[in-house]
Amino acid sequence: MKDFAGKIAVITGGGTGMGRELARQLVAEGCNVAMCDVSAEAMAETRRLCEAETLPQGLRVTTHVADVSIEAQLQRFRDELAEQQATDKIHLLFNNAGIGGGGSLFTNSREQWERTFNICWGGVYLGVRTFLPMLLKAAEGHIVNTSSVNGFWASVGMGVSHTAYSAAKFAVKGFTEALINDLRLNAPHIKCSVVMPGHIGTSIVSNSRKLQSGTESDELSETEIAQARQRMKGMGIDVAAMSDQDIQNAARERARSFLDDAPTTAAQAAKIILDGVKTEQWRILVGEDAKLLDMRVRQSPEQAYEPEFFQRFAQEAGWKLG
Repeated sequence: MKDFAGKIAVITGGGTGMGRELARQLVAEGCNVAMCDVSAEAMAETRRLCEAETLPQGLRVTTHVADVSIEAQLQRFRDELAEQQATDKIHLLFNNAGIGGGGSLFTNSREQWERTFNICWGGVYLGVRTFLPMLLKAAEGHIVNTSSVNGFWASVGMGVSHTAYSAAKFAVKGFTEALINDLRLNAPHIKCSVVMPGHIGTSIVSNSRKLQSGTESDELSETEIAQARQRMKGMGIDVAAMSDQDIQNAARERARSFLDDAPTTAAQAAKIILDGVKTEQWRILVGEDAKLLDMRVRQSPEQAYEPEFFQRFAQEAGWKLG
């Protein structure tokens, strides 16, 4: 697929981050976009940004509220898309939606763990299941599934549990790689890519906390403060003398830093992904940190979960995830 003009793209998680930037860049190339997200307000802002430049006549940008972990909501999204975009086919499917949280089997609840896993993995699986019939009807198609560097390295540092997100992203990577042959055998006009970003500047830290806690408040609950203390303690930070307000401030700074201080912006990430689709790369590493980590893990797989491995990588890549 050498260009996107006149095509129809589906983007999950289109309200913020890479999803928003994918929508903006696709629309700029003349591609119709249908996006879903759990936040109507966030999607409205994405749509406003897409329409800030006058859209070509007939180009459609539609928004649909849906939780990708719930199949019935994705099916409703598909049906609304078909009606509002006046089509029975799509050309591009970006399974991009994801959250963090629920990292530990011990210190997080089962509900938090499964919420993360069901969105990050289930949303990809259900997205493909739901939209594959519409891709089959197109002359050409491309499925783009967002994994992570945590799809080949299940950690963000030695002091932090990271099981739910990592398990989900490993599943996305394996599923997409298996799709390569499945599509060749049964739908050769459809290609697929697995996207593995490093640290990208998005609001995933703050958005994930709000989604996991079911609140729009920026203030941590007592339970979240206790979990933050445990996380920081595991990272070697002396939290004994820190007040609850100190923990609140540290959490806000962590979310700000993750967004503002990342080595790769969401806009840069979206361009790398779209360029990868155009050149039919099935494996798209996003960011120099992702490339470095991929190389390091391949070179020394037995050492990948030792403290020295992370310390050396973090120093070289400039990772300060907090």
